[in-house]
Amino acid sequence: MKVLIINASVRNERSYSRKLTQLFVENWKTKYPLDVFTYRETGIDPIPNINEAWIAGAFKKPADRTEENQKALEISNELVQELKEHDIYVIGTPMYNWNIPSGLKAYIDQVMRINETWKFRSGVPDGDYVGLLENKKAFILSARGDTGYGENEKNGHINFQTSYLKHIFGIMGVKDIRIFSLDNEEFGGEIFEKSKNTIFSAIQSIE
Repeated sequence: MKVLIINASVRNERSYSRKLTQLFVENWKTKYPLDVFTYRETGIDPIPNINEAWIAGAFKKPADRTEENQKALEISNELVQELKEHDIYVIGTPMYNWNIPSGLKAYIDQVMRINETWKFRSGVPDGDYVGLLENKKAFILSARGDTGYGENEKNGHINFQTSYLKHIFGIMGVKDIRIFSLDNEEFGGEIFEKSKNTIFSAIQSIE
């Protein structure tokens, strides 16, 4: 299996989402030593934002793309191919202002490619999306300052982090998605230690 690790935090050593992906890798290597890992950085080394040239190329049929169109899509093509070639995605992301970091959003904009990672079922805009990434699995490892962001919890309505990622990757065809969230970082102390112990143990039990 090929495992793609996507880190989104703008912090390095102090990042808890990176600690989660590191723990995932250590656990996974123990159980599946022959699997291959690839690392994709979107936080410390951000992915470029899409622009007008990108849109002009992405929404044009491949056979009609000019040299300029192709150049504008070079990074996007690399990222899309990377998704297609890997079996498992592990996304380590903090919650910034109830959402994902801007670097991760830039990455998603690059890989949400019509007729590459998703398409309209009828061939015309109809709101019926078909994902083109088949037989993939994703793990979303999130770090958050507060708590209560789960479905039907008190802050669930402002969770634009894991709910968004699950929705986006679902549209691209990833149906097997598991979420592990480390909460209460801002509180520290005993409440945060309890949260760490719970999530670290859950990640170590992943099969």
